[in-house]
Amino acid sequence: MSHTAVIAGVGPGLGAALVRKFAKEGCRVGMFARSAAYLQRLEAELKQQSCGALAVPVDLREPTQVAAGFRAVRESFGPVEILVHHAGSASWKGLLDLTPDELEQGWRVAVYGGFLCAREAVPDMLKKGRGTILFTGATSSVRGRGGALAFSSAKFAVRGMAESLARELWPKGIHVAHVVIDGVIDTPDVRQNYRPDADEPLLNPDAIADSYWNLVQQERSAWTMELDLRPYKEEFFV
Repeated sequence: MSHTAVIAGVGPGLGAALVRKFAKEGCRVGMFARSAAYLQRLEAELKQQSCGALAVPVDLREPTQVAAGFRAVRESFGPVEILVHHAGSASWKGLLDLTPDELEQGWRVAVYGGFLCAREAVPDMLKKGRGTILFTGATSSVRGRGGALAFSSAKFAVRGMAESLARELWPKGIHVAHVVIDGVIDTPDVRQNYRPDADEPLLNPDAIADSYWNLVQQERSAWTMELDLRPYKEEFFV
């Protein structure tokens, strides 16, 4: 059976891997991001493979744009059954260097954007009596990072939102889960300066996407609330 999915926060790393994985599994995928040019290239790639994909330029900080994005997906593919909120904004600054606007933007993308997307998706899921909402977390979701005040505080809030929504929505048949990405994802930008002999192992975005899809496939009697993904490194187990 084909499902309609929205992936919010699509870039040339995990976001794109999630889109490709879900499309490969037969989902019709609405792709949200601010970069229209990148989304259009990804849409063209997937359509060449006969996959259902829709590029929807959306600023997740803007309620009207989020609502319009979901309308576009519904008009093309039908009610939304899967939401992956992967968007984040990072200002790698500490207290005295971080501006109030930078702090606010970090929260608006990760927390406010996740809230707006969930509000749009959940009514569709409630009508069907089922659905899946996945939030992308990070090491900073569970352990504050020095010099990353905006990012760490926003990721802590996303984790709290996921846990609260799970308590609210699991009884209604909607699986809400939070994925802690505890490591560095292998992306084109990361690869430019990566030193295999000195830097920590990288997380393969395609392998991460497989784990997200596994969450979608879980049977209701054994749902995962939080999944921790990390590459093998000896110190993680000390």
